[in-house]
Amino acid sequence: MLIEGLYTLQSMERNDQEVNAKVQLHKEHDVFKGHFPGNPVMPGVCMIQMIKEITEKATGETLFLNIASNVKFMAKINPEENELIDLNLKISRESGTIKVKNVTSYDQTIALKSSITFKIVS
Repeated sequence: MLIEGLYTLQSMERNDQEVNAKVQLHKEHDVFKGHFPGNPVMPGVCMIQMIKEITEKATGETLFLNIASNVKFMAKINPEENELIDLNLKISRESGTIKVKNVTSYDQTIALKSSITFKIVS
């Protein structure tokens, strides 16, 4: 985990090409004290890192972010109000890469949609 203690993976269900993960954010983490003081918001870069780490866990591969396209932040995630978030990852492999279509949500609210291509690190 790149940012130690930011979140805990509560559950992860997967089949051939799809992963559904439930993550608990740790609202007391220092990241939220700086982003933003008095009004904590989950940083977008941390959300992308979380997708990478869950994809690595699901695939057993070490990954490097290659392309992030169609990244749409649709709602803020305030860890004090939305401690549990859900990530749906549709995963496909193509010659040395792993492509992930992601929807991150909480309480029926979509917070992030993205398409990310990771290079498999040998």
